[in-house]
Amino acid sequence: MALLGGIAVTGLVLAGCSGGGGDTTPSATGISQADIDEAMTTPTELTFWTWVPDIQNQVDLFEAKYPAITVKVENVGQGLAHYQKLRTAIEAGEGAPDVAQIEYPYIPSFVLTESLLDLAPYGADDLADDYVGWSWDQVSPADEVWAIPQDVGPMGNLYREDILAAAGITEPPATYDDYAAAAKAVKEKTGSYISNVAPTSAAQMEGFFWQAGVKPFSYDGKETVSINVNSDRAKEVANYWAGLIQDDLISTDPDFTDEWFQKFANGTYAGWLTAAWAPVFLSGTAGETSGLWRAAPLPQWEAGTEVSGNFGGSSDAVLADTENPIAAYELAKFVNNDPESALRLATEQFLFPPQVSVLEDPAFIDQESEFYGGQKVNALFAEISTTVDPDFQWLPFMDYVDSAYAETVGTVIAEKGDIAAALDAWQEQIVSYAEDQGFTVE
Repeated sequence: MALLGGIAVTGLVLAGCSGGGGDTTPSATGISQADIDEAMTTPTELTFWTWVPDIQNQVDLFEAKYPAITVKVENVGQGLAHYQKLRTAIEAGEGAPDVAQIEYPYIPSFVLTESLLDLAPYGADDLADDYVGWSWDQVSPADEVWAIPQDVGPMGNLYREDILAAAGITEPPATYDDYAAAAKAVKEKTGSYISNVAPTSAAQMEGFFWQAGVKPFSYDGKETVSINVNSDRAKEVANYWAGLIQDDLISTDPDFTDEWFQKFANGTYAGWLTAAWAPVFLSGTAGETSGLWRAAPLPQWEAGTEVSGNFGGSSDAVLADTENPIAAYELAKFVNNDPESALRLATEQFLFPPQVSVLEDPAFIDQESEFYGGQKVNALFAEISTTVDPDFQWLPFMDYVDSAYAETVGTVIAEKGDIAAALDAWQEQIVSYAEDQGFTVE
């Protein structure tokens, strides 16, 4: 599982950006096989910052293939702690790792400071077809390749079949109109909420926007951004959720708290519109409800369509100032692209894979989940992953964007207020911040 990253305001003033960008980038002609062979047989120590549990298992495979390379794995924290330490080390010019795990929304902030190595000249372009297209676009929005995809979070609907059945609902809601009707029936007949919208979870709302075709952000990789979090379509999405919240059909509890965990176990929540990493997470949180849950695609805004958004996911990037760019790239590639390593990430660490080979592997998709009544949940989300819109970008200061969300939209969600109006305040804050940092806002 890879959730929302750090909520730290970084103060990236455009005029002074140069956090890395050493002289390690090769010429456009790329790296020869002789260069690779020499690098991978030269005694080298790499440092890898990651929060993935037990990733030493994948690193061991890498070190077995390349015995001259030693990898020091360090978990310096997740979210805020990880990004703060990474940026501090980059700015200090010492102590930064060779390879670092970075969530997709935060890649542009490191591109802005020239802190990441463009991996295209090292052969990363050749990997594009190995990944679901939209996940590759997250690391390579243009010609450069800034990281190797590690995991993703295509969104679906996890729901309590027994609670919905008690409300007279025998099929998961196919459309958002159906979902609203189901929410009303579930609350009236069972007392449960059909789902929860967490006030401070910008990533969840951004995932809803993503599915609905909202394009809230864009970045040209240099100094121009586009900000449209309060577009007409975004407000349509906001008004939908505001209506359900104000009618007390959707709860607004903070997520990832003890109380929130307990409400999945005690039936307060009859469902969760969430990401592909959540099925395993939920089975560990609400184990006593095993067999009662099912998984389905998200409800659709238009009947007959199949569209999803993404919620979470991360990559492994090589820092621009690494003294061992070839070996560092080969590590990032191996961990996420070697068939055995990638499959083990999905089946042992339960990261939802962006690799096409894993999404088609019977060892992954044919698993039947007892918690979900024997359903092949991986296969369902593998299919959902093909329906995610590839055209979704991030700003190079998403930490500020998400903290501003909590102050504006999040506050209004918690108060059961006008979410669409709160989008205007969010828009104003982001635009003001971008202009203060020297960006051109289109």
